[in-house]
Amino acid sequence: MSGHSKWHNIQGRKSAQDAKRGKIFQKISREIYVAAKSGGPDPDSNPQLRLMIDKARSANMPKDNIKRALDKASGAGGEDYEEITYEGYGPAGVAILVHALTDNRNRTASAVRGDFNRNGGSLGETGSVSFMFNRKGYIAIAREGLDVDEDQMFEDVIEAGAEDLQSADEVFEIYTDPKAFTDVKAELEKKYDLATAELTMIPTTTVPVPEDKVEQLNRLIERLEDEDDVSEVFTSAEYPED
Repeated sequence: MSGHSKWHNIQGRKSAQDAKRGKIFQKISREIYVAAKSGGPDPDSNPQLRLMIDKARSANMPKDNIKRALDKASGAGGEDYEEITYEGYGPAGVAILVHALTDNRNRTASAVRGDFNRNGGSLGETGSVSFMFNRKGYIAIAREGLDVDEDQMFEDVIEAGAEDLQSADEVFEIYTDPKAFTDVKAELEKKYDLATAELTMIPTTTVPVPEDKVEQLNRLIERLEDEDDVSEVFTSAEYPED
């Protein structure tokens, strides 16, 4: 792994994301719709849909919202979304991947390019930064109130089929092969409460962000995340410790 705490970066931006909960629900609904439309509405036979429903529950998305997305996908016709990844650099040379679901490629490309240009970044060509990231399953288990030492946790996560364990101050961070993520998650849930569990993109190396660039970088990421068509944003940023 990259040797930095993904949890630190997650917590550093959590409050900004919480303020946009309504928009997050809208985006997850779209992801549920696309997963159900392409692989069927039964999460037991559609692993991608099961992951999206788990994502919705982790975000405290109401059950009615999930049901509406599934009902919509089960109906005839509907929207035709395309998955697109944009790549570029932000302030301080931070690599950025932007995953989008869109029904209008030109509209989304224009919006994403504008966000980069107006906030100290530059949109790159396909392949310009994606090689710097690996697809991984990521699970965090809070250490507070947990009577388990690192040796025991390591034994448990390896037995569950995970690839790696890192210890941060607040959490144990577990990384998995993306194909094994669902099984590892299910095994660990038998013993532990999971603080977060997701499929994500992990940078192979990180870029320390100077204090004077943090605000500008966060503004760029927030603008990208605020776009209706953008589903996920990943970066190689390593934020300074508080």
